[in-house]
Amino acid sequence: MDIVCLDLEGVLVPEIWIAFSEATGIPELKKTTRDEPDYDKLMKYRIDILHEHKLGLKEIQDTIATIDPLDGAKEFLDALRAETQVIIISDTFTQFAGPLMKKLGYPTIFCNTLEVADDGTITGFKMRVEKSKLATVKALQSIGFETIASGDSFNDLGMIQASKAGFLFRTTDQIKKDYPGIPAFETYDDLRKAIEGAL
Repeated sequence: MDIVCLDLEGVLVPEIWIAFSEATGIPELKKTTRDEPDYDKLMKYRIDILHEHKLGLKEIQDTIATIDPLDGAKEFLDALRAETQVIIISDTFTQFAGPLMKKLGYPTIFCNTLEVADDGTITGFKMRVEKSKLATVKALQSIGFETIASGDSFNDLGMIQASKAGFLFRTTDQIKKDYPGIPAFETYDDLRKAIEGAL
């Protein structure tokens, strides 16, 4: 049985941290997993900046409330879910994902959790499991699923390469250059055709 594993940010919705960077005027928060392969390092960097500017969970959630899925994302997801099982595997956090999942029709998502103080200060984060995307794909394979994966960033490469079929979507020129063997697509129609062809 096949199961499709999709990244969230950059694939189905805009990058939350880029949107928050633009909302706050803090350019340092634009850095994402497309720029920094070490997620632990990236999150510690983000939390330090939040503390420096005295920003917390509420301010980020206020920005998330204004974010809509990328044009065509819900239709793409609905079409895939009509064909096969789909799981979104993201390095985002439960505290961020809720409003976005509502706008996408409540697909299944596996993500991480922020550690938040009573006053809303983000004090840390708890990863669901180390290398969560790759670990999830391997776990699904261990219980009889064949996985097809797609994402746009460094942290998606593990699950893409471990799957029976894997695709890059709207990724950077550098990642395409570094991984020429992974098919790369720019439109939902092309990605859907590639996934359906692998089912």
